[in-house]
Amino acid sequence: MAAFFLAPNMAIFGIFVVVPLVINFFYSATSGTAYFLQDRSYVGLEQYQRLLDCGSYLDTATCREDLFWKAVHNTGLFVVVQVALMTIVSMITALILNREMVGRSFWRAVFFFPVLLSPVVTGLIWRWILQRQGLLNLIVHDLGGEPYNWLTDRFWAFTAAVSVSVWAHMGFYTLILLAGLQAIPRDLYEAAEMDGTRPARVFWRITLPLLMPNLLVVIVLALIRAVQIFDEVYVLTGGGPGTSTLYLTQYIYEIGFASLLRNPGLASAASILMGLVLVVLTLLQLQVGRRGERKGARE
Repeated sequence: MAAFFLAPNMAIFGIFVVVPLVINFFYSATSGTAYFLQDRSYVGLEQYQRLLDCGSYLDTATCREDLFWKAVHNTGLFVVVQVALMTIVSMITALILNREMVGRSFWRAVFFFPVLLSPVVTGLIWRWILQRQGLLNLIVHDLGGEPYNWLTDRFWAFTAAVSVSVWAHMGFYTLILLAGLQAIPRDLYEAAEMDGTRPARVFWRITLPLLMPNLLVVIVLALIRAVQIFDEVYVLTGGGPGTSTLYLTQYIYEIGFASLLRNPGLASAASILMGLVLVVLTLLQLQVGRRGERKGARE
């Protein structure tokens, strides 16, 4: 009976996840612009060698595929800033929404609402706000300032990409942390209050350790989502100005489909390398989380 109910989901998972993944490995071992495997030539690991051919991985100018490594550097910076900011903002929001307040359910729904929007809609909304003739420049003009091209400045384009991503997805991570906060026994807080413990010490000694499993889930999911960022940024900046907001997923899309000199094999190799990095980072985070839990249990 269990197999009967699992079969439809496993069939869908196999057709739309496992099979494309296997085909992707075959594509990464071929070259050419054709999409049918029988029309492509076998080259083995040449695509991976092409991507990894660098004099210095810190200097994209020394790399054969400099655009790929520019996307890697941009993605790395984006992940560090966005995941850190996402975790902090989600934590603060969850702590606030966990308090007794008027209209608490309403405010929880307000913070979760952006998650329900399509990423394309999110990008279009913020592009309308931040463009030259957008809402933000209208407010700046009314206040006596000069309109500014926010999306053509490298710093502000990166800032917009991070901020829009955090705004769009923080509601989901806030919900995870809020569930963890509500699972913490109230007796612990009452005992701490009776002992006169300061709020900051209550947070570091009670809330944060007991919330660590939920926090680990948030960090892992936020990391995976940040590495795969595409929709909002592509609609918002298109990877510009220049290549300042070109991230890995957009590079894979453009080199595999959008470019006139497309190379599906190179795009497949890049996607596999990205997937391997995600697996390694996730395993490391889970290992660190388990060690923290064991250490906390011993204490």
